[in-house]
Amino acid sequence: MNVQTFSALAEPNRLAIVDLLLDEPLPVGEIAGKLNLNQPQTSKHLRVLSEAGLVEVEPLANRRIYKLRPEPLQEMDKWLDSYRRMWESRMDRLEDYLNGLKEKKH
Repeated sequence: MNVQTFSALAEPNRLAIVDLLLDEPLPVGEIAGKLNLNQPQTSKHLRVLSEAGLVEVEPLANRRIYKLRPEPLQEMDKWLDSYRRMWESRMDRLEDYLNGLKEKKH
């Protein structure tokens, strides 16, 4: 798991940018407008996301369109899956325990 991915997503504005780009690729100006950020600030956040491999830029005439790269998010999901399985197992055992207590009460 790439620490740079988590570091990039730890900042709330960058996470908001990723959320926006889930729906569709967007130019810097639209991202800035939707998040009420100025364009230079938005560009800095996009640069960090790009360096982390989370977004890629597609030049289109005089505009730069940003879109998500799925690979780092898929890698993160795969890494988190082991923890997800562990917690699901623990929650299942807790549910069994609580059901056992409930049955003893009745």
